[in-house]
Amino acid sequence: MNNPRSIEMAVGAFVAAGLAALFVLAMQVSNITAFQRTEGYTVVGYFQNVGGLRERAPVRLSGVQIGRVSAIRLDQQRLEARVEVTIDAAYDDLPSDTAASIRTSGLLGEQYVSLEPGGMPDALGQGDEFMLTQSALVLEDIVGQFLYEQSGGGGSD
Repeated sequence: MNNPRSIEMAVGAFVAAGLAALFVLAMQVSNITAFQRTEGYTVVGYFQNVGGLRERAPVRLSGVQIGRVSAIRLDQQRLEARVEVTIDAAYDDLPSDTAASIRTSGLLGEQYVSLEPGGMPDALGQGDEFMLTQSALVLEDIVGQFLYEQSGGGGSD
């Protein structure tokens, strides 16, 4: 192994393996799943504030990922954020009155759409709309409300 050529080859292989490991780690952290499109159905929800929700964010039911956010746009007529979620086809029996809310993993983690099933006998289908939605909690608003209450700015004496 004293040959300079073999040392260069070993170093090159080691660097290539390190770059491949970094690529795999970056793919895991960024929520990009092997460029595959999941089969399922799309449901729409309207929110007054989506906070830091991003496309490809997880959609969870009871903490289990069952889909992803596929699109976020502003609805010009309603002046609300229109969030489209694609739910895996294996979960085709969600009640039609399932509620959607935007939650945060931990204190400063990523945001995701959390689903809370209702009790209606009919199921959500392609193009349906969530009847109940709850917007994201914005940390700055909560701190502002807390400071406003502490300063005695309640208004009614």
